[in-house]
Amino acid sequence: MLDQIKLKRYDELVAQCDRFERKGKTVPYTSANGHMFSLFNKADEVGIRFSKEVQEKYIEQFDSNLYHSHKAVMKGYVLIPEIRLKDDELIVQLLNESYDYVMSLPGK
Repeated sequence: MLDQIKLKRYDELVAQCDRFERKGKTVPYTSANGHMFSLFNKADEVGIRFSKEVQEKYIEQFDSNLYHSHKAVMKGYVLIPEIRLKDDELIVQLLNESYDYVMSLPGK
Protein backbone atom coordinates (compact mmCIF):
# COMPACT_ATOMS: atom_id res chain seq x y z
CA MET A 1 0.00 0.00 0.00
CA LEU A 2 1.32 3.42 -0.92
CA ASP A 3 2.40 5.76 1.87
CA GLN A 4 -0.34 8.38 1.70
CA ILE A 5 1.84 11.16 3.14
CA LYS A 6 4.56 10.60 0.53
CA LEU A 7 1.96 10.27 -2.22
CA LYS A 8 0.38 13.55 -1.11
CA ARG A 9 3.83 15.17 -1.33
CA TYR A 10 4.30 13.86 -4.88
CA ASP A 11 0.86 15.21 -5.79
CA GLU A 12 1.69 18.61 -4.27
CA LEU A 13 4.90 18.83 -6.29
CA VAL A 14 3.23 17.83 -9.56
CA ALA A 15 0.38 20.29 -8.88
CA GLN A 16 2.90 23.15 -8.92
CA CYS A 17 3.55 22.42 -12.61
CA ASP A 18 0.86 23.88 -14.85
CA ARG A 19 1.79 22.12 -18.12
CA PHE A 20 0.85 18.60 -17.00
CA GLU A 21 -1.01 16.71 -14.30
CA ARG A 22 -0.68 13.56 -12.27
CA LYS A 23 -2.25 10.44 -13.78
CA GLY A 24 -2.79 6.88 -12.57
CA LYS A 25 -4.84 5.53 -9.70
CA THR A 26 -2.75 2.63 -8.42
CA VAL A 27 0.57 3.73 -9.96
CA PRO A 28 0.81 7.54 -9.89
CA TYR A 29 2.77 9.03 -12.81
CA THR A 30 3.05 11.92 -15.24
CA SER A 31 3.22 11.60 -18.99
CA ALA A 32 3.23 13.75 -22.10
CA ASN A 33 3.69 13.15 -25.82
CA GLY A 34 3.05 9.45 -25.16
CA HIS A 35 6.00 9.12 -22.77
CA MET A 36 5.91 8.69 -19.00
CA PHE A 37 8.37 11.04 -17.28
CA SER A 38 7.83 10.71 -13.55
CA LEU A 39 6.62 7.87 -11.40
CA PHE A 40 5.78 7.12 -7.78
CA ASN A 41 6.44 3.40 -7.20
CA LYS A 42 5.20 0.87 -4.63
CA ALA A 43 8.35 1.50 -2.56
CA ASP A 44 7.13 5.12 -2.19
CA GLU A 45 10.02 6.46 -4.29
CA VAL A 46 9.96 9.11 -6.99
CA GLY A 47 11.77 8.66 -10.28
CA ILE A 48 12.14 11.33 -12.94
CA ARG A 49 13.19 10.70 -16.55
CA PHE A 50 16.03 12.55 -18.28
CA SER A 51 18.30 12.21 -21.28
CA LYS A 52 21.34 9.97 -20.75
CA GLU A 53 23.69 12.94 -20.21
CA VAL A 54 21.39 14.74 -17.79
CA GLN A 55 20.61 11.48 -15.98
CA GLU A 56 24.31 10.89 -15.31
CA LYS A 57 24.69 14.47 -14.04
CA TYR A 58 21.85 14.13 -11.54
CA ILE A 59 22.88 10.67 -10.35
CA GLU A 60 26.27 12.13 -9.46
CA GLN A 61 24.91 15.42 -8.09
CA PHE A 62 22.30 13.70 -5.88
CA ASP A 63 24.54 10.75 -4.96
CA SER A 64 21.72 8.59 -6.28
CA ASN A 65 21.25 5.86 -8.86
CA LEU A 66 18.87 4.55 -11.48
CA TYR A 67 15.25 4.22 -10.46
CA HIS A 68 13.63 0.82 -9.96
CA SER A 69 9.95 0.04 -10.22
CA HIS A 70 8.15 -3.30 -10.28
CA LYS A 71 11.50 -5.11 -9.84
CA ALA A 72 12.90 -3.56 -13.03
CA VAL A 73 15.46 -0.84 -13.70
CA MET A 74 13.73 2.11 -15.33
CA LYS A 75 16.30 3.21 -17.90
CA GLY A 76 16.51 6.97 -18.13
CA TYR A 77 14.97 7.54 -14.70
CA VAL A 78 16.84 8.94 -11.72
CA LEU A 79 15.85 7.98 -8.19
CA ILE A 80 15.15 11.27 -6.42
CA PRO A 81 16.44 11.01 -2.84
CA GLU A 82 13.75 11.65 -0.24
CA ILE A 83 15.67 14.59 1.21
CA ARG A 84 15.51 16.34 -2.19
CA LEU A 85 11.73 16.00 -2.30
CA LYS A 86 11.55 18.65 0.41
CA ASP A 87 12.90 21.26 -2.04
CA ASP A 88 9.84 22.39 -4.01
CA GLU A 89 11.79 24.69 -6.31
CA LEU A 90 14.26 21.95 -7.26
CA ILE A 91 11.64 19.25 -7.89
CA VAL A 92 9.39 21.56 -9.91
CA GLN A 93 12.44 22.47 -12.01
CA LEU A 94 13.30 18.78 -12.50
CA LEU A 95 9.73 17.86 -13.43
CA ASN A 96 9.57 20.69 -15.96
CA GLU A 97 12.97 19.75 -17.35
CA SER A 98 11.80 16.16 -17.74
CA TYR A 99 8.57 17.32 -19.42
CA ASP A 100 10.60 19.36 -21.91
CA TYR A 101 12.76 16.30 -22.58
CA VAL A 102 9.86 13.97 -23.40
CA MET A 103 8.24 16.67 -25.52
CA SER A 104 11.42 16.68 -27.62
CA LEU A 105 11.07 12.94 -28.31
CA PRO A 106 9.01 11.55 -31.19
CA GLY A 107 5.42 11.15 -30.03
CA LYS A 108 3.90 7.73 -29.42
